[in-house]
Amino acid sequence: MKILFIRFSSIGDLVLATPVFRCTKRQLPDSEIHLVTKKKFADVTASNPFIDKFHYYEEDLESLIGQLKQESFDAVIDLHNNFRSNKIKHALEKKSYTINKLNFQKFILTKLKVDVMPGRHITTRCLDTVKPLGVKDDGGGLDFFIPQQQRLNENDIPHSHLAGYIAIVIGANHFTKKLPVHKLKELCSKIDFPVILVGGPSEKDAGLEIASIDDIKIYNACGKFNLYESADIVRRARMVISHDTGLQYIACAFNKPLIAIWGGTSPLLDVEPYYPKNLSHLQPPVFENVFLNLWCQPCSKYGLPRCPLGHFKCMEKQNTTYIARRAIEMVHQFPMTV
Repeated sequence: MKILFIRFSSIGDLVLATPVFRCTKRQLPDSEIHLVTKKKFADVTASNPFIDKFHYYEEDLESLIGQLKQESFDAVIDLHNNFRSNKIKHALEKKSYTINKLNFQKFILTKLKVDVMPGRHITTRCLDTVKPLGVKDDGGGLDFFIPQQQRLNENDIPHSHLAGYIAIVIGANHFTKKLPVHKLKELCSKIDFPVILVGGPSEKDAGLEIASIDDIKIYNACGKFNLYESADIVRRARMVISHDTGLQYIACAFNKPLIAIWGGTSPLLDVEPYYPKNLSHLQPPVFENVFLNLWCQPCSKYGLPRCPLGHFKCMEKQNTTYIARRAIEMVHQFPMTV
């Protein structure tokens, strides 16, 4: 059985979809799994052993559709549910199953502040799409695979951090998802433990400013490493503090203790950290959502370039003393990778 999955973006959403690829491949061992995604997100899934072939979208949808028609798929699983994915399904004329993105419920929550979300995690809704094929959730959580040659060596991390560190993911795609730099400096100053700041090139300057408060305790890795290498920093960490961004879910894939900090978005959107079912017995839980639950949260599904009300209380009012204390508690409560 040849099955096409469609999920164009982004890092976090692709990681959240990984149980679908694993469960389908393992439970339908004779299946051939194909994935359509954007070329710029290729590294997120390129090393996934449960995907047999990739098709990359690079702004030429007609050419992509022509390639896909040659494959003679038996089924199409649409994990994106947008104009492009619907056009692909229509063109291929195969039996298809599509994720329920709950756009109406999200609109009611973000615009009218009425919570009618079903409490069904996005990963669970991804898995719903393959139920008609007889595929079930195996409870194994998320996946992220780092090629051996892309893993860090000891020389890539300061010797002062080799015995253990807290990884703080300081970036996110949108302003309203991120703690301001002054709050991150405040947080780092209160953490009595080595810290590595993780982020892309756009976070490099912010990382330099944060690290300047103590450049021995705080190592700024922002902009120095690619996605795989940054993921390996997360994998090696004793625990992780992260905004609502892709590396948060990569931390989940490695079963790392996690503090997830929410601002303009919210776990109420059914996108909270996702772990294997065999970790549910742990007390205290392996992750914690830090969410002020203000009346104006969440203000959007994906984040915004500025606070709509101008005050940005959801991040400005975050209690960095509490976050720092919980981070150290997690380091001691979970001394090894769980």
